[in-house]
Amino acid sequence: MKKILLILGGLLLAGTLCPVSADAGNPFNAWSAQHANQRPWHGGYYYLPYGQPTAMVVPPNSYMRQTYAWGVSQNLMYPQTHQFGRSATSPGALPNGSFRATPQWPSHTDQFGLYHVRGPW
Repeated sequence: MKKILLILGGLLLAGTLCPVSADAGNPFNAWSAQHANQRPWHGGYYYLPYGQPTAMVVPPNSYMRQTYAWGVSQNLMYPQTHQFGRSATSPGALPNGSFRATPQWPSHTDQFGLYHVRGPW
């Protein structure tokens, strides 16, 4: 037991002394930036309390998100491409009626108007 704790402690110390960036040379970053430039960060629904699509900030090192559907199984995993930049500006307003409200009987998590956006680095 003592040896296991020493090994785990050594691995933890080695990880903090010589950190390896998970993003160094990651081809996902280039694809992610291209995808984010071509598509909006939100979907077609607005978040009821705010009346507009709302970004749910997730850790900057998260790369996948999962959506759930009720009824026939449509649970899917998608890459998470949009990320707040350091120079992000406040969102512009769109005219009323640009987005749909959450249905009375929602059938998918995408219909709640909360959209995953990775936090800034």
